[in-house]
Amino acid sequence: MNSDRFALSVDDYLAAETNVLLYLNDAVTQLLEHKEEYTQFGVGRYFAEYFNSVKNGNHVLFREFNYIKATPHNRASFIRIFWRSFRQIGKNGDLLAAMEYISLLQLLCPDFPTEMVQNTARIVLIDDAVDSPMSFSDFLYSFQIKFYFEEFLDSVSVIYQDLLSGKSPNTVIVPTSSSVEQLSSLAEDELEVQEAVDSAIFAECIEALCERFKHSHPSPSAVREILENSQRVSFYGFLMAMAKSENINQDIGALPNKSELLLDPEMDQELERLIAQISISPTSNSSGSATGLKELPKKASPRKSLHHRKRIEMESDGSTEETDSSEN
Repeated sequence: MNSDRFALSVDDYLAAETNVLLYLNDAVTQLLEHKEEYTQFGVGRYFAEYFNSVKNGNHVLFREFNYIKATPHNRASFIRIFWRSFRQIGKNGDLLAAMEYISLLQLLCPDFPTEMVQNTARIVLIDDAVDSPMSFSDFLYSFQIKFYFEEFLDSVSVIYQDLLSGKSPNTVIVPTSSSVEQLSSLAEDELEVQEAVDSAIFAECIEALCERFKHSHPSPSAVREILENSQRVSFYGFLMAMAKSENINQDIGALPNKSELLLDPEMDQELERLIAQISISPTSNSSGSATGLKELPKKASPRKSLHHRKRIEMESDGSTEETDSSEN
């Protein structure tokens, strides 16, 4: 338990440490927008179900992009839902292009930006064309880094560009949010050429950034461990090493390690239960369960659920939505 929370005021703790005020404001907004629907079963129960869904990580399903990126918990929850929904792609060994991953993400978040997926593809492919197909595991771990540490990586790209242009470590300025907004897009374009900088100097600059950075960032020790492996490093080489780091993955806490990525006994049991129900359903015909499997997405397609994405998911485990998505 973090003892530093006792040094904060109540307002600072609620706003900065737990984001309770953000969730409370969203809960009230949702209640007012759908008053007739939610007040039927009681306001008290509504708030209980809302915060239960936040706790279980189901609250980001079918929500707008600004909401799913609003807090570290939201980002980690969305990454986990994406994994559980589409891990079957990895089990099948399918390779998908960036545009296909965009389509999958937009099933869960209709306004998810294509730019983030394209930048993720650059991490995976590096020297290959960005429209080349990618495995699910390679894309997923790179997407996790890009999405969860978005602001941090924007700042790192500016630092990297300064070092690449020949500035000494003493003159490299840790970027502010405003300077990142102005320079990050330019830096991304220029970094497509895979040049490299001194790893030790790069590590020092990143550690200085971590000391004053307000957004999520990996631990300095994890960064140092990555950069100690080579004398020089390219920007996208550094991002790929972050994506492969088990320590960083564990710190985020959204995904299992790579050896267990395609294992999800709870989801497998739920799939078996649904398949069994379809097989014995009076509406199933003599062609057997294969027909039932083909009809399953029609019953609860994520696209159909988009019309209801602002409704609170009342089942705390969220297994129905994830199962439906994984069937797709």
